[in-house]
Amino acid sequence: MNAHDFPPPAAYRAAAAHLNRWLKACVLCPRACGVNRLAGERGFCRAGLAAPVNIAQLHHGEEPPISGSRGSGTIFFAGCTLACRFCQNYDISQAQPGSAAWGEEMGPEDLAAVFLELQLAGAHNLNFVTPTPHLAVILEALAIARENGCRLPVVYNTSGYERAAAIRRLRGLVEIYLPDYKYADNAHALRLSGAGNYVEHCRAALREMFEQVGGLELDEEGVARRGVLVRHLVLPGGLSSTPEVMRDLVRLGGREVWVSLMSQYTPLYLAGRTPGIERGLLAREYEEAQAGLEEAGIAHGYVQGLTSANGKYVPGFVK
Repeated sequence: MNAHDFPPPAAYRAAAAHLNRWLKACVLCPRACGVNRLAGERGFCRAGLAAPVNIAQLHHGEEPPISGSRGSGTIFFAGCTLACRFCQNYDISQAQPGSAAWGEEMGPEDLAAVFLELQLAGAHNLNFVTPTPHLAVILEALAIARENGCRLPVVYNTSGYERAAAIRRLRGLVEIYLPDYKYADNAHALRLSGAGNYVEHCRAALREMFEQVGGLELDEEGVARRGVLVRHLVLPGGLSSTPEVMRDLVRLGGREVWVSLMSQYTPLYLAGRTPGIERGLLAREYEEAQAGLEEAGIAHGYVQGLTSANGKYVPGFVK
């Protein structure tokens, strides 16, 4: 992908300016906390006006078209719009401002420098993990980075708990969407992630993502250059409603939808105190999840092996 394939910096700045106005009574995510972040107030996600970067590095453990051969330029932002009781990155997602895990709060100039450093390190892309609370500053940073020669596509790595209106503001500015589709049952979403309206917002956001960039497109090296790849973590006891999620993905994105079926569930954080998720995934449960994927007729994707709690993926097309 060449620099001229990307929008002009003014496009990023225009979107940032629009979203920045939302911060006066914050409605960036479905929680719509309504806090005045411009006046220093912080809502559910605890985000302020700068972007808290916990770590930025080359990541080789993502799906093959994301990590490629050189790694994905992954930036882990602190704070989250969900409160998953089993979060494997809970030290980052549930960090408090000012703590070591919250990381360094960066303005647009410093964040743009991080983007450019990742490009120099050989990253295939810029992989933003949990970016939504920090969208305005991220877009400003992208404008600066593009002006200074950044030519990496953007991976929008999200829990799926998004306002479709916010995703709509990213049209033309994001090349690759990497959303979760965690649940098909709001009762489970409420109990396990504190989001009783997860399903309808995830569906609406996914529909917008598919309309913007379509299915996953790979370059000659097998690295993603555009499109949507949906992640689904299989939970114990069928709590992730995998067959229904797979059927819904076909309804939303067609049979050409790309799915990453993940077996890496581990009872971390508060899972040990949460009935139903206090144990690991059984082989039988994962086999049933794979059957649900196949029965939905999904043609493309990546399926983790059951021993993939180390984050490694078993690549291959789903039959």
